[in-house]
Amino acid sequence: MKLSAIGKAAALAASLLFAAAAHAKVVTKTIEYPYNGMTMKGFLAYDDTKTGAVPGVLVVHEWWGLTDYIKDRVKQVASLGYVAFAPDMYGDGKTTDDPKQAGAWSGEVRKAGELAPRAKAGLEVLLKQPHVSKDRIGAMGFCFGGSTVLALAYSGADLRGVVTFHGSLFPPDETQRTRIKAPIAILHGEKDPFVKPETIAAVKEALDAGHVDWYMVTYANAVHAFTNPKADDYHIPGIGYNEKAAKRSWDEMKHFFRVQLGH
Repeated sequence: MKLSAIGKAAALAASLLFAAAAHAKVVTKTIEYPYNGMTMKGFLAYDDTKTGAVPGVLVVHEWWGLTDYIKDRVKQVASLGYVAFAPDMYGDGKTTDDPKQAGAWSGEVRKAGELAPRAKAGLEVLLKQPHVSKDRIGAMGFCFGGSTVLALAYSGADLRGVVTFHGSLFPPDETQRTRIKAPIAILHGEKDPFVKPETIAAVKEALDAGHVDWYMVTYANAVHAFTNPKADDYHIPGIGYNEKAAKRSWDEMKHFFRVQLGH
């Protein structure tokens, strides 16, 4: 009889958990915001079952723009219990599959010194969300977005943690490294041909000189864009998907933000 009662209790608990999971819903919406005369179209996602303020994570897109791939990543981050927002780095939500166009757009932003300012505009949108814990904010980005979140960290943004996935790395200058507040996790493909060993050495040296809390994880046999399942479709030498590296780096990010954002 006791075993039966325990069994009934277990069944009830399981049904309640299932019901809670069934009612959990990731809500998404496009948010338009102004930036230097442009209309930016960012993408927000959050779990509507969460109560109270929860940490926020900025998720910055690759050089292709704010594509469905990045929107899926935003939803995945939201499903972890964060409020996630992807800023629009180009304006009007424009995207492309043409590497020449992507290179032109991203190059314009870099040349204009606009990586950090445009990311900050997106960060302000995230901070305005009513269910965001404003003192527990992280930022992560892929490729071009990885460079962007580094620039954001180098600008002195008040972040609890920054993760760059296969970003185009660059060292902070002497002034920038004194401003960095956020711990930085660099998740890098060991075979990435676009980031030279001397660049990696310069990044490490500069971050150490600034007494920055940072670490780097290198994934064997992984090239640039290793987290994107569509990377092979572009047929660009040095760009490709690596399933193991994608999963391991995602798990690394989850652990990093659990620690840094206290969630």
